[in-house]
Amino acid sequence: MSMTLAQLRPLAPSKPARTLVRVLAASVSAVLAATLAGCAVGPDYRPPETVTPDQWHQLPQTGVRVDSPDAPSLAAWWTTLNDPQLNEFIERALAENKTLKQAFARVVQARAQRAIAGSGFWPNVSASGNASRSESEGNFNERGEAVSTVGETYSTGFSASWELDLFGGQRRSYEAATAQLAATEADLRDVMVVLLGDVALSYVGVRTAQSRLDFAERNLESQREALEITRWRAQAGLTTVLDVEQANTSYEQTRAQIPLLESSLVQNMNRLAVLTGQTPGALKAQLEQRKPIPVAPVDIVAGVPADVLRRRPDIRSAERQLAAQTAQVGVATAALYPSLSLSGSISWQSLTASDVLDGFRNERSGLTLSLPLFTGGALRQQIRVQNALVDQALAAYESTVLAAYEEVENALDAWTSEQRRHQALVEAVASARRAAELALVQYNSGLVDFESVLTSDRQLISLEDSLAVSDGEMTSNLIRLYKALGGGWSVFPPATAAASGS
Repeated sequence: MSMTLAQLRPLAPSKPARTLVRVLAASVSAVLAATLAGCAVGPDYRPPETVTPDQWHQLPQTGVRVDSPDAPSLAAWWTTLNDPQLNEFIERALAENKTLKQAFARVVQARAQRAIAGSGFWPNVSASGNASRSESEGNFNERGEAVSTVGETYSTGFSASWELDLFGGQRRSYEAATAQLAATEADLRDVMVVLLGDVALSYVGVRTAQSRLDFAERNLESQREALEITRWRAQAGLTTVLDVEQANTSYEQTRAQIPLLESSLVQNMNRLAVLTGQTPGALKAQLEQRKPIPVAPVDIVAGVPADVLRRRPDIRSAERQLAAQTAQVGVATAALYPSLSLSGSISWQSLTASDVLDGFRNERSGLTLSLPLFTGGALRQQIRVQNALVDQALAAYESTVLAAYEEVENALDAWTSEQRRHQALVEAVASARRAAELALVQYNSGLVDFESVLTSDRQLISLEDSLAVSDGEMTSNLIRLYKALGGGWSVFPPATAAASGS
């Protein structure tokens, strides 16, 4: 950078008022060229090299398609469940969920913080004005009366200052703010992925509780009929009171399960209401009609492990956090080097407000060089602090990647395992239902005792409840799998998408 003495010397009083701006502007081209050509201290960010498996270890031979990571069935995975009411709740959650609105507000905040960091590239210009009035009584006229002396002073002026980014400290600060903004936007998408999964899981929880209630109520009615039969047989002397008590015990045990299932139903309804931005209990009328559990599709889209690195927003956020922290090392390093700033001011002063711009004028310009000589090692220790934070951010990124792979592997295993379990439960329920009917017929014929009827009923009740739970778990495990794969992050609510520029 080169500057002439004419650019640095005080301005002549005869120059026009815009001299201040001209002084700074005259140096801008040379200084800006030197600044942009200069190096930015600190490390340049390079994305970390991540070891990626070629394929999922728990990938089943059938039922999973390795498709494009942007396949529609993954981007809007909930539509594959073919439940219009679930789709309605998803849309309502995207528009009204409070956690999502908080995440969006954090994006707005990060955008403003990046703009603040960018403002450091430009001069600061300010204007000022002042008016003062003084009155004193120190003189006497010829009649001996005190005479007041009134004085008024008016002044106005402009001042400007500009700190040159010689060693890239401001550029590194802007780089960090930009990376932090990207991380915050990824956090918004991560909130969305979690939200969509939680809405779907709560909805499936509602339908699962209703399905279990259906089984429990049917079994309760069946046990009530069996209790009536044992009472009639006891009155006829065909059986003992023991059979009546055993039948009543089984009946009451089943009846005791219903309040727990009703409580689970209410809790899932309340959770779904809160997720959609409503007060608990607001969805009771809308969900009161019992409907079947959404059926999970046979085939799903998984993609390959490398797709997860690009698709999952929590991984993207961790990588951007690492980039932002790397830039902070450059900010701390720049503090070791000299700083150079330009400044200037123009002011006018007059005894009357009307001709203040024609009054006494004072002009000043200067160049300030600041160099840290001794700080007790604080500046270098600050660099060590920032480097340690980089190591932490790198470890956090690698941990996030490993956790994502683990989540997908576990979800794949749970999904395939539940399918095998569900098939076995379907066959077990069918056998248990036939056994219960046969035991009741044989009991009425006097071929078996009532203990056989009770045993068959208990098995049927337990298996039917397990089958209802498995129906819900099959769909829930699919939801968890799509959530682990990062599905749904590309679907923004309209207002959020427009404001975020996505």
